[in-house]
Amino acid sequence: MQTHFSAEQLRDSDTAASNTVLRTCVHCGFCTATCPTFVLLGDELDSPRGRIYLIKEMLESGKPATEPVVRHVDRCLSCLSCMTTCPSGVNYMHLVDHARRYIEETYTRPWPERMLRGVLARVLPNPRLFRLALRAAALARPAAGLIPTGTVTGKRMQAMLSLAPTALPSDSPAQRPQVHQAQGVKRGRVALLTGCAQKVLAPRINDATIRLLTRLGIEVVIPPEVGCCGALTHHMGQHDPAMAAARAAIAGWTREIDGAGLDAIIINTSGCGTTVKDYGFMFRDAPEAAQAARVSGLAADISEYLVRIDYQPQRGAPGLTVAYHAACSLQHGQKVTGAPKALLKTAGFTVVEPRDPHLCCGSAGTYNILQPEIAGQLRSRKLANLQERRPDVIAAGNIGCITQLSGSDLPVMHTVELLDWMAGGPQPSGLAAGGS
Repeated sequence: MQTHFSAEQLRDSDTAASNTVLRTCVHCGFCTATCPTFVLLGDELDSPRGRIYLIKEMLESGKPATEPVVRHVDRCLSCLSCMTTCPSGVNYMHLVDHARRYIEETYTRPWPERMLRGVLARVLPNPRLFRLALRAAALARPAAGLIPTGTVTGKRMQAMLSLAPTALPSDSPAQRPQVHQAQGVKRGRVALLTGCAQKVLAPRINDATIRLLTRLGIEVVIPPEVGCCGALTHHMGQHDPAMAAARAAIAGWTREIDGAGLDAIIINTSGCGTTVKDYGFMFRDAPEAAQAARVSGLAADISEYLVRIDYQPQRGAPGLTVAYHAACSLQHGQKVTGAPKALLKTAGFTVVEPRDPHLCCGSAGTYNILQPEIAGQLRSRKLANLQERRPDVIAAGNIGCITQLSGSDLPVMHTVELLDWMAGGPQPSGLAAGGS
């Protein structure tokens, strides 16, 4: 694709990087076939190719973003399926991240949307505020039917209430800053990112990760300085808060690397993992560039690390069929596709996948709140495809997907919960052994 940026524009590092991405695109359109929004809406401007044209024109003009551009970019899930499909290696992730930052800096959204986005960016990365917000949502849930659904704001409010759990689990002491000693012979030392939303919604995932790793001889450290990784605000285009959170995480992990050392930084929320693995690019021009690149190099999804240390079960096969849902951030963002399925098979499960496994479930960070109609259609499609495989349980590697897909007759849990059970941990709640 030809571009026409000025020499002055190309002196900006982000613009120069986007120029490289744009010039890689050859207009082939392969991406349209695997784009969830194009599959649903059939609008070229809601495909990666269409958005690339819009972003190109917006960035080249140097003018504030317009409402049509914002609308179509906002509808992008950042599922990155297009990057898996693209034969030319177009790094759409970096391009759309730049576009979102540009929109955030140049476009004034309607005040209800500004307020909602501000609340989400402030509350979700803060576990204490998030817990308070979920308690308030539980109290407001009986009045959900009174919210008018004829407006975008009303639909978003209903989406938030429907996603909030009716009951919150207690905080787990295991996920607080500390060192969990390895059992038996020590085989390694890792740091665990405990996350933000996951820490509140499903602390059992971190508990299972810690139990499993320590039982396998791995020392697990949870550094006190590491909180949010910055993924959520980064994908909302809020550059400064995202970089501040990432910078703090880099500093905390660097102290561990330079101290007792780390074999890996374990991430069991794939949306966070995709961002942490991209720190090297995000901080390429910053004073922390070397430390950021080192952190990115150590970051590993829990499934990658379990394969590395040769996970083996300690129980007999449970006689259960697991429908594996591949989170977009894991299969497209990190290119981790085989490890979770191989581990589940090693653990003794029968593993099946849905039709169109590359298509998003509609969670996508805050997408299921900000774009509830599209997200709802994608959820229904994904659940139908999973249920037709007649599984006993759905497994996924991302808290957003788990939350999005919950609420049907099938239990939905993190892959690591099943692996921990088969390696001697407790049976996950809501799961009965000896299924179909």
